[in-house]
Amino acid sequence: MDAVMARTAAAAGRPAITYRHAGDRFVVVEYGEMELDLRSNFYAIAVKTLLDSSENRGITESAPGYRSLMVGFDSEILTPEQVVDALEVIHADVAIDDDLVIPSRLVVLPIAFDDTKSAEAVARYTTTIRGDAPNCKDGTNIDYIVDYNGLSGRDELYNTVTGTQWWNAFTGFFPGLPFMFPIDPRMEITVPKYNPTRTWTAEGAVGIGGPCVAIYPVESPGGYQLFGRTLPILDMQGRNKAFAEDPLLIRPGDRVEFTVVDEAELDDLRRAVFEDRYDYQITDDPFVVRDYLANITGLADEAAQARTRREEAAARTEVP
Repeated sequence: MDAVMARTAAAAGRPAITYRHAGDRFVVVEYGEMELDLRSNFYAIAVKTLLDSSENRGITESAPGYRSLMVGFDSEILTPEQVVDALEVIHADVAIDDDLVIPSRLVVLPIAFDDTKSAEAVARYTTTIRGDAPNCKDGTNIDYIVDYNGLSGRDELYNTVTGTQWWNAFTGFFPGLPFMFPIDPRMEITVPKYNPTRTWTAEGAVGIGGPCVAIYPVESPGGYQLFGRTLPILDMQGRNKAFAEDPLLIRPGDRVEFTVVDEAELDDLRRAVFEDRYDYQITDDPFVVRDYLANITGLADEAAQARTRREEAAARTEVP
């Protein structure tokens, strides 16, 4: 059986679409080209939104990737071909060039940069796994991130992280783990991952791998370069009211904004979360794609200059 079920060419406002078999109960839909373009993700999330609100009997679930959507179905009700037909109807109604508005929330989280838990993760790594790792010099990953991106110092890195909202393109790998990308293209940063990976990372650690910033929802192995720590984003016990209806804090299509606190204050806030004394700052704030596209057009020259600086710095920086 050919894994590819069907393809449709790109059209005005719509990317090229590929439909693939994914076992007996799933179809994977891929949008656009294999490149880092948030517009493909906007399209995937917009399709998911319409699919979830439709009355397509037999569709059981859907989950976006960066430029894909996995759609689950009941094989006793629908065939894969019928799933494709249902998706084609929805695709006809979604176009990036229209006034596309994506349901979104703004989640404001405190972050303590250069925290002791991240330093502990680095120390464990250099002691037990790789003492000569170039990304772990002086017991931190922060200076490596700075060097790899051609930044002037730690403060410029911190200002970059706090200077934009971070779009959660999808959630996965570990339950509740957000994969986030900057809304402001001038704030893009990138860095190689650990080689080999760490065996331990603290819950709440914030790091970057490639162009993607992530928050670790649980203690776990990890390969992202760490630069800070924030509040819990996963609580299966629902100890805080923010998790009463869903143990995952950050949804696909949400934006995260970081505000700086020192580590002592973060520890107090984390304690307040577990004691249900903390109110997470979450605001419904629909995302207007047309406004985003106009904004990045205006910032294109500055973003290109920043990209050139990153590429030049990366070329002279050792890779782990």
